[in-house]
Amino acid sequence: MALLTRRTGPFADLTDLQTQIDRMFADMFERTNGGSTLAVDVIDEDDALVIRADVPGMKPEEVKIDVHDDVLTVHGEHEETSEEKNKRYLRRERRHGSFTRSMALPPGVDPDQITAESKNGVVEIRVPKPQRSEPKTIEVAAKD
Repeated sequence: MALLTRRTGPFADLTDLQTQIDRMFADMFERTNGGSTLAVDVIDEDDALVIRADVPGMKPEEVKIDVHDDVLTVHGEHEETSEEKNKRYLRRERRHGSFTRSMALPPGVDPDQITAESKNGVVEIRVPKPQRSEPKTIEVAAKD
């Protein structure tokens, strides 16, 4: 059954075509790359940035978090190891998957203070905000 949509303007068909082409390339890139981008929520709390990401079915040891040059990278890979031989799968998409996501941190973040926990398929990363330095006026001394 076809979906009825209202066409507006002479370029409506071209917009639909562009959308379909964008989806096709996104699907191809994801398949050839073997991974996907991790969607995250970033919450600005008084003393920390809190990053939450859904990682359903993944064990905490399958998720890796690295910090290098003020860039936090979350990546992981999950591979389904048990397969029921007697089942007739019509579609099998849950076998494996990988993701990666990098994001810039504020300058001055201490990587040793970053913590991460996994609970109910959600990874929560707490990044303490760096201490702000107070402005200081420096007097220029006269040199004879």
